[in-house]
Amino acid sequence: MTTTLRPTEPLQREADGTRSRRYQVCVNSRPVGAIHLGTSPFFGDSVAQILDLRIEEQDGRRGRGTVAALAAEEVARGWGCERIEASVPAAAEVALKMATNLGYVVRNRHMEKPLGDIAPELPAGSRARPMTEAEYGPWKALGTEAVVENWTERGVPEAQARTRALEGNAAMVPDGLATANMIFSVLEHEGNAVGTLWSGPRDGKAFVYDVESDARHRGKGHGRTLMLLAEAQGVAAGLPTIRLNVFAGNTPAERLYESLGYETVTYHLYKSLL
Repeated sequence: MTTTLRPTEPLQREADGTRSRRYQVCVNSRPVGAIHLGTSPFFGDSVAQILDLRIEEQDGRRGRGTVAALAAEEVARGWGCERIEASVPAAAEVALKMATNLGYVVRNRHMEKPLGDIAPELPAGSRARPMTEAEYGPWKALGTEAVVENWTERGVPEAQARTRALEGNAAMVPDGLATANMIFSVLEHEGNAVGTLWSGPRDGKAFVYDVESDARHRGKGHGRTLMLLAEAQGVAAGLPTIRLNVFAGNTPAERLYESLGYETVTYHLYKSLL
């Protein structure tokens, strides 16, 4: 049997510069599913994304999703893409296994945790205060470099990673410390600054944008305290859930989040097309 992709619409050009196209997945000309392929709004035309891939239930588990994904890679190469990305829900174990078998690598994952009605208390000796303007500039510069390093270590060219980091900052915090709904905090323990936290609402949930323990004070539980602070801020804002992003390979952070009850909801994967 021959599995092919049949376009169901012309190539779409979006206002943000991305392009996309929808296809039927066909076996001997018989439709068995659908795939939606596009380019990344973050990294431009050099990066493709599988936005959706579905195989009808009665046609599943026969390798048709695998062949459709491979065909999508060929389409992406024809578009001139050098990398392809996909996001897979944690509950979709079959899809995650298929992606891994095809050579996709987990770059990062989203984890989340439900919030109750009572904010957790910080340990004795710890308190949070707002970040000052004098602290914001150096913090932002270090954070940008950390983002660039994280992306480049996971297959993103440095120039693309830096552009993405700078554009992301400009979009998310256009007014710096005064940006609406964003909270920039410094954690102090017994009078010493021991970490920083950037949090705020996102899609109806609390979101941890950045959390960092001071290297001079690591190993003393301050990372856990920072996460308790993020949860307390989410509860204070009346949000039902808190979510965060963690890059693959950051084992200490992964273990911390898991110990606090966070569970993975989505895996974000990539594969080189070169």
